[in-house]
Amino acid sequence: MKDTATEAITECDVAVIGGALSGAAAALLLRREDPALRIVVIEKNEAFKRRVGEATVEVSAYFLCRVLGLTQFLTQTQLTKNGLRFWFANRETQDLGDCSEIGGRYLSTVPSFLIDRSVVDEEVLRRAEEAGAEIWRPATVASVALASGGYQTLEVKTGAGARTVRARWVVDASGIKAMLARANDWLEPNTRHRTLSAWSRWRGAGDWDAAELTGRHEGWQDSYVGIRGTATNHIAGDGWWAWWIALKGGDTSIGVVLDQRCADWPDDKMPVGEKLRDFLGRHPAAREMMAGAEFVGGDVHFRRNLPYCSRLQAGDGFVLTGDASAFLDPLYSPGMDWIAFTAIGAVRLIRAWRAGEDLAPLLAKHNGDFTTSYRRMFEALYEDKYDYLGDYDIMRLAFRLDIGLYYLFVARPVFSDGIEGFAEPPYAAREAGPFFALMRGYNRRFAAMARERRRNGTFGRSNARQRDLFPGFNFRVPYLLKVIAGGLAGWAWLELTEGWRSWGRRKQEVVEEPAAVAGPEVLDYAVTR
Repeated sequence: MKDTATEAITECDVAVIGGALSGAAAALLLRREDPALRIVVIEKNEAFKRRVGEATVEVSAYFLCRVLGLTQFLTQTQLTKNGLRFWFANRETQDLGDCSEIGGRYLSTVPSFLIDRSVVDEEVLRRAEEAGAEIWRPATVASVALASGGYQTLEVKTGAGARTVRARWVVDASGIKAMLARANDWLEPNTRHRTLSAWSRWRGAGDWDAAELTGRHEGWQDSYVGIRGTATNHIAGDGWWAWWIALKGGDTSIGVVLDQRCADWPDDKMPVGEKLRDFLGRHPAAREMMAGAEFVGGDVHFRRNLPYCSRLQAGDGFVLTGDASAFLDPLYSPGMDWIAFTAIGAVRLIRAWRAGEDLAPLLAKHNGDFTTSYRRMFEALYEDKYDYLGDYDIMRLAFRLDIGLYYLFVARPVFSDGIEGFAEPPYAAREAGPFFALMRGYNRRFAAMARERRRNGTFGRSNARQRDLFPGFNFRVPYLLKVIAGGLAGWAWLELTEGWRSWGRRKQEVVEEPAAVAGPEVLDYAVTR
């Protein structure tokens, strides 16, 4: 897929900035639905660089498998994910066997995957080209001039020289570069969620299912049936968490995310990979599983001020997808769900234009839906989450409620309605108001109770030698309601036994420093030392 640009000026219906998953998926779906569309995908990399290992969740797995048609490819080239697990520690925990654990008892009932994004991105882009999209790579978009209702003008640098592209529509799939949002001053950093992240690929990481663990830790396999190693294992600390994602071929993606208001990242001159090892070494689970592991040189990354959202998601002639549209938080892996909803949203707008529909109300709805979805998702799931995610007692209730409600109100409609289930992003519909309010309510109360536990010295008191192993989730409504009811009952009990101490107590606000509001970095940097 080399640069195919041969004309000084190229006219097309749709120009896609970025050939990774969100851009390639939009191009593929558009060509499938309307083979007459001329689509040019402009990708800066001749071959995709290896990216962070990524876990899909149920909605994004549906998108990859049943919408894009990648089931066979994924089962042959990637690992099937076995749910999500959390590991907790306190002063009593000496090793992995002492850590409290949350996770499924059995193999997952709804498919999802642990994927190597560079491999998957290449395959989707290949299929977009096979469907008739033109692929220009390596090629870089230098500038975009937008014209509502007219042709958008892109200045492109290719191996064959400078080119001009005139397209009726531009799909911005440029990732965290967020080309249109930054160039037009639409990008808004989320200063209420000050997170940073460091990550790398590792070789020689420990096996969560190794026979020696059974001999080393009493009761390691008791009451557990399944595979821990192909779960997304989350190491939970006070104000931070780390992911542990196994990849096909033996590498492991390991990274940490922390709230800069709650936890401190080392500020010495140590290389980032060594900082990551040292930081995670505080936790007995990570320390034991990383013994003997080495990070891959040149594949170590660091980024501050992660979350942001574009004020404008689409207009007459442009639409933003994936990370070019917004980024929130990697906990619960919402990024690929967002890719699915934004890519399908882009396809719907362009198909409506093609059909001659009035775009004004559709654009208003698109912008309203995605900005509402982002805000509500943040307030329902992530605002002040880092205050309590390191406490086993509280997190086990939040986990059941979060996942149960996700299955009931987000994943279930997609699996029952197919692509029509992507018509509105999560939390955007008017009917979603009550369950959004419920989620925001318990999230705020859990955070308040966690802060109270810190004040009285009981935070993390159950982080040692506890196991919450549940059967797993499915789409049966009675089962989901039972799970949710159990979580609500646990919440009520916490309120009656200790939560009342924080009733009426105001959250202490943190004064922001100027550096904290600088916004997300354009690009992470790789450290080769």
